[in-house]
Amino acid sequence: MLEYYGYWISTALLSALYLTSACIYVIKGDWVRQALGDLGYKAPYLVPVMIAIKVLGPAAILSRVSVPLSDLAYAGIFFHLLLSGLAHIGVRKPVGALPAAIGMALLLTSFVTQNDARGVPSAHIQAAMR
Repeated sequence: MLEYYGYWISTALLSALYLTSACIYVIKGDWVRQALGDLGYKAPYLVPVMIAIKVLGPAAILSRVSVPLSDLAYAGIFFHLLLSGLAHIGVRKPVGALPAAIGMALLLTSFVTQNDARGVPSAHIQAAMR
């Protein structure tokens, strides 16, 4: 039962983190472009793609229309959080990596406990836990 609640709490918080970030990308577009530019990214091209990813990733995990699609969303979010944290550390702004570290902890908790909370199990978590 603990895994069930752990899954839903961590998934809800991860989704809230991503959806809040997507809203910030939409509402404060100029600030986001400047912040991404400071990290060395071509912000005008990256922002629309990141908005879509930050909405579609949690949607795929929460809806779980397809287990492979959900697992792909977990992988995409994992690499996004990893690269985001490393980008902030790379420009010597480790405080900026804190949301990525929190998101990574939520993501790992959600991924590891998903089979305990969902009807259709993911084969990838069973392979990862061996």
